[in-house]
Amino acid sequence: MLSRRSVLLASLAAGVTMTSKHAQAAAAQPATPVNFDVPLHACDCHTHIHGDVEKFPFFAGRVYTPEPASPEEQAALHRALRMERVVVVTPSVYGTDNSSSLFGMKARGANARGVAVIDDKTSESALDTMHQDGFRGIRLNLATGGVNDPNVGRPRFTAAVERMKARGWHVQLYTTLAMISAIKDLVETAPVPVVFDHFGGAQATLGLEQPGFSDLVALVKSGKAYVKISGGYRSSKLAPDYQDMVPFAQALIAANPERIVWGTDWPHPDSVIPPGKKPTDVTPLLQIDDGRLLNQLPVWAPDAAIRQKILVDNPARLYGF
Repeated sequence: MLSRRSVLLASLAAGVTMTSKHAQAAAAQPATPVNFDVPLHACDCHTHIHGDVEKFPFFAGRVYTPEPASPEEQAALHRALRMERVVVVTPSVYGTDNSSSLFGMKARGANARGVAVIDDKTSESALDTMHQDGFRGIRLNLATGGVNDPNVGRPRFTAAVERMKARGWHVQLYTTLAMISAIKDLVETAPVPVVFDHFGGAQATLGLEQPGFSDLVALVKSGKAYVKISGGYRSSKLAPDYQDMVPFAQALIAANPERIVWGTDWPHPDSVIPPGKKPTDVTPLLQIDDGRLLNQLPVWAPDAAIRQKILVDNPARLYGF
């Protein structure tokens, strides 16, 4: 007999909506319809895939363990959001194993690109294969691992840039504003595109004047860095619309609309382990309404031409669609 989850995934793949309160996937699906015209070829620039753990085992040194999130569930999400293209980012829970991301990318074919995690053991031939598979950048996750020391962050960033400059890939960082300030000079001279996740780690309660945000804005304004206006719930506690993120999004967009991309951060993994739990205990995915998140974009960028840049033109340039 098929499990409820198996039935749900089959229905998602077929484009069927199930209304039974018992037939719910672990990964969030939009509850709010999109309320504006999403342009053709729009791209969700920040997602993850958590495949079957038996096929795609987690990294032993991970700091949390998420619930599964399948390509079928992701496809259902993007049908609802009217997102044709997707960027799959390897999360920290896999270490340098990018196979789950590749699994998700293959499910979307030519409409998918990937951002990999590598180390000094990753060969150039492996990177060549990754490029053929659709990977276009590497990610340094300095936030989930708690790397706050510039003496660690600077050499890691420099090494990443050195490896990427020959192939034209970008370097993506999940980090804090303090680290961005500490590496600003390196970003300004980097010969490859640099991308900062999730508003650069800005925290809404600290306001636009918080240390480091002006450095982020300056890098965007000069064209030396892209920023993902994604994961607003990681910067704000004002669910469900995160209104206190409006000035941050508008400041970054005003600085340079050609260096802004948008993403859901689906399936919204929660890296904060509850008290009494271990990193190997499964932490539930956050239930975020991505329809409602996407509907904030016209608030942040009322001009449809600017939204075209954010959702289509900028991702096409950065990821090579």
